Amino acid sequence: MPGVAIVGAQWGDEGKGKVVDLVAERSDVVIRFQGGNNAGHTIVRRGDVFKLHLIPSGILHAGRICAIGNGVVVNPRVLTEEIDGLKRRGVDTSGLRISANAHLIMPYHLMLDHAGEAKLGKLEIGTTRRGIGPCYADKAARLGIRVQDLLDESILKKKIMTALDPKQQSLRPYAKDPLLDLHAMTEDYRTLGHRLEPYIADTSRIVWETLDRDGLVVYEGAQGALLDIDQGTYPFVTSSNCVAGAACAGAGVGPKDIHEVWGVVKAYQTRVGSGPFPTELHDELADTIRARGGEYGTTTGRPRRCGWLDLVALRYAARINGLTGLVVTKLDVLTGLDTVYVATGYLGSEGATFDEFPYHQSIVHKARGELTALPGWDEDITGARSLDDLPDNARRYLEYVSDFVGVPLAFVGVGPGREEIIATEVVEGLMGAAA
Repeated sequence: MPGVAIVGAQWGDEGKGKVVDLVAERSDVVIRFQGGNNAGHTIVRRGDVFKLHLIPSGILHAGRICAIGNGVVVNPRVLTEEIDGLKRRGVDTSGLRISANAHLIMPYHLMLDHAGEAKLGKLEIGTTRRGIGPCYADKAARLGIRVQDLLDESILKKKIMTALDPKQQSLRPYAKDPLLDLHAMTEDYRTLGHRLEPYIADTSRIVWETLDRDGLVVYEGAQGALLDIDQGTYPFVTSSNCVAGAACAGAGVGPKDIHEVWGVVKAYQTRVGSGPFPTELHDELADTIRARGGEYGTTTGRPRRCGWLDLVALRYAARINGLTGLVVTKLDVLTGLDTVYVATGYLGSEGATFDEFPYHQSIVHKARGELTALPGWDEDITGARSLDDLPDNARRYLEYVSDFVGVPLAFVGVGPGREEIIATEVVEGLMGAAA
């Protein structure tokens, strides 16, 4: 039975949660493999809206194992609040598992994140200020505190002392903040550890055993390929690897344990925060797309920048992820436009043209998309359940995107509801095998 990785193929916010939720219905395990509560996955079920930040999107299926892998950074307070919120809404969280090796976001990580962005001023990266970057920095510096440390008070206290020591200068503005009191921090996190203890497990072994018995494993990514710390538009990126290959390190599996990779992309493009955006719109049409698509951050509430679909960047994302399937979401948002556009090349500041995603950041920052016009459609598509149900121009738009990128369609989202989606033979082959 295959393992399928579901990753973002843009700058995040592509609708991965809905896709994971759909595939999770037939899966045995869903494991999140990177990022932290800077992610926000929204799922709409029978009119109810669920916004998840740390817990994998498969949690709405009772009996499903939903694991937070070792590659995720966990704010234990946010996680306990998310668990409590789901329980209040009648969601069974007994299938949640948390890797003992996942790293913890500490109070000083949030302080350092705020201070770092404030210091950058106009040059700020646009982080969510959730402490994600400083936590990953501590992990790389071997100063990190892991989930398993919550279960041993003496180790926890020693590790906090060791981690705080080199940060004294940076934390000077917060020196009197009670959250930085060593005793209080240790007690607070020990209490959170007791709350989370029933969920702590060897998540890698759970995945191995599931694959060995021919179960279906879904590797859930956060953010998107263009925010990957190595492959994205650095420095305006997140602090982890978002590409499918990161599932190996972040879930504790080998490359042979990932058989399908589906990239999720909107029918247009959005971005939150600073950084280059070659197809960005700055007119009333951007406002229209933002309003129609509800383009406001799940985690931050910030309005998203909007523009046309960038096929140059999407083809790049397909290559670095090894995409085997393409998931196009929010196609319905484009309904009613006489003409829709896609970027099929870039025009540099000095007149140079680029058919491939430039490796040099200065070029990407100044590039503008060379747009190709495609005919739009007026027909309501929210009731479409097969590609044949779509208007001719909507279907041609999808075919153009798929052909340009060289990846077949898996799903097509035609509305916000869970049922408002088209599944192709790519999905039917996987889901049929999992039945």
